[in-house]
Amino acid sequence: MKITLNPDTEIVRTVKEGLKRTGGYCPCRIERKDEYKCMCREFQEQVKDPDFEGYCHCMLYYKSQD
Repeated sequence: MKITLNPDTEIVRTVKEGLKRTGGYCPCRIERKDEYKCMCREFQEQVKDPDFEGYCHCMLYYKSQD
């Protein structure tokens, strides 16, 4: 398993700006809940699944099975 940033630097820049603006909460979500703090609980759960490969909700991180 390997977790990397999205190779699209524009997406990474935009999401990181949003994280700064929201105090570390996923900028793609309206509510500010602990489960939406980056790295969000949704992606943490997906990472635990050995068969999951893909992006987190906001597309900042990518989990590969490498």
